[in-house]
Amino acid sequence: MLAPSALLRRIRGRCTDRPAIWATATGAALVVVGVVLFVGLLDAVRERDDIFLADAPVLAWLVASRGPVATTVFSVITVVAGPYVLPVIVAVGCLCWFLLRRERWRPLLLVGAVIVSTSLSLVIKGLVARPRPPVDVMVVPGAETTASFPSGHTIGAATLLLVAAYLVLSRRAGLARMIGWGIGAPTGILAVGLSRLYLGYHFLTDVLAALALAVAIGGIVIIVDRVRVLRGLPAGEPAPRWCPRADSNCQPTD
Repeated sequence: MLAPSALLRRIRGRCTDRPAIWATATGAALVVVGVVLFVGLLDAVRERDDIFLADAPVLAWLVASRGPVATTVFSVITVVAGPYVLPVIVAVGCLCWFLLRRERWRPLLLVGAVIVSTSLSLVIKGLVARPRPPVDVMVVPGAETTASFPSGHTIGAATLLLVAAYLVLSRRAGLARMIGWGIGAPTGILAVGLSRLYLGYHFLTDVLAALALAVAIGGIVIIVDRVRVLRGLPAGEPAPRWCPRADSNCQPTD
């Protein structure tokens, strides 16, 4: 039996930890969902069953549906989301964020998330070593020579948009911002993923696996950000609306 004083300390500790548990619950749920979906897709690819069976028909249908205008548009999208342009966009955007808002944490968190997504994609590509679609279905034959699973373009763009949406909306979630990000982020992710399929550089499961990983990375970002916020924000950084603490460092903002 615990002494009354020890029991009181344990209860007090649990009550103190509860805000952290609730604050990070959303992020933890996203990590679990993302990982479970990714593992399921990986299993389908290795076992060549379930959703894997849709890879060839979807690719064939999109290749047969190609037109000059759509091919040009998707080619531009895939270049922008590629390994040469996207990092520049992220670097310039985060530098402007730092200079204009004098914030370090959120820009660094966004850069770190994109770096992690790219590194994770490369590691998994090497481990799974799935071949790309046949060269003759690619718009530019032989343009992509690395492994196919998961889609690097998709995971990079999805991580960027999902994490940026969270970092912005968690601090100032006005109606216009919510509508803009709620439409813009899914549209951007869909455009990049569809471009990789339409141009013949990836299979459907490659794109879906990349999106699942991006969701998991977004969940990790939420956990890291919220734990830091609960420990107290430096002066000058906006506090998020969700923050359950009632001290001066963690008040909801307008």
